[in-house]
Order: sequence, then structure tokens, then C-alpha cells
Amino acid sequence: MERVAHDREKREKSSSQDPLKYSVADEETEWLQSFLLLLFQSLKQHPPLLLDTVKNFCDILNPLDQLGIYKFNPGIIGLVGLVSSIAGMITVAYPQMKLKTR
Repeated sequence: MERVAHDREKREKSSSQDPLKYSVADEETEWLQSFLLLLFQSLKQHPPLLLDTVKNFCDILNPLDQLGIYKFNPGIIGLVGLVSSIAGMITVAYPQMKLKTR
């Protein structure tokens, strides 16, 4: 986060000197970059949360396809089903990878 803030300050200084180099798109996507950086760091530090997030993402795709909300290729449905099953097996084989609830 410190690096992002430092890069932002550097970019603001350079944009004040050369206004043609600065883009509105940089400002608009800055919050997205900060959010994704924080998300990836959080998931990296908490592997059970990453495993549960991947499993939940895979589990949501099949109902979306079955309800006709978004059509997926049958190969994709099979692949995410396999990934979801493997994630479930990992939580059974390694109990420390199970997401703890209070």
C-alpha cells in the first residue's frame, strides 16, 4: 500500500509538469488496483479463505447455467465441478484448511 501511495505521489507530480501524460482512466482505476492488491494480500495470508472462495465461486456457476442466467460451455461446468470437488476433498483431508466459523 505504501508503494502504491508513493507511485501515486510520483504520478501526480509528473502530471502537473506534463498534463498530456495524465489520464482520467488512471484515476478511475486506482481504487480498483488498491482493492485488488488488498484482496490478493488477504487471500495469500489466509489459505483457508482462498480455498473457500474458490469453492464458492465454482459452486455458483452451475446454478447460473441451469437457471439460464448465463450459459456456460458444458466443459466449463465440468471443470468447475471438478475444482469444487477437489477443494472439498482438501478440506476433508486437511482439517486446518477448513474455514473456521465462530
